[in-house]
Amino acid sequence: MNISGKRTFAMTFIVLAAIAMITSVSARTSTAYAQGASGTWQLTVETQGGTGNPSVTLKQEGEEITGTYKGRFGDAPLKGTIKGNEIQFTISINAQGQDLKIEYNGTVDGSTMKGKVKFGEMAEGTFTGKKE
Repeated sequence: MNISGKRTFAMTFIVLAAIAMITSVSARTSTAYAQGASGTWQLTVETQGGTGNPSVTLKQEGEEITGTYKGRFGDAPLKGTIKGNEIQFTISINAQGQDLKIEYNGTVDGSTMKGKVKFGEMAEGTFTGKKE
């Protein structure tokens, strides 16, 4: 093999190695977020009306989240999404004869999450969560 052929071979090898490294890092990052969201979370919700401590059990499949809310408003199913570390999920409940949609929007960082919560048009607040 001449010098030109060796250079071409070396450049091809470097490009392929770089692609392999990028693919590997991307796959590990996606897996880390998936593992970080699934599980049972103890939440602290703070609004002008007071503080509550519901729990949510989350199961992630791809970017979709399903699970269960347990708290002041009883038990209810939840649905949402996670993209990167951005999480959002919604719970629809009946509170004292009124349908109420509770929306959580936040970020997941390992075994913690935090963000904002909206109780339909009635109230807004913040939440923090810790994975059990």
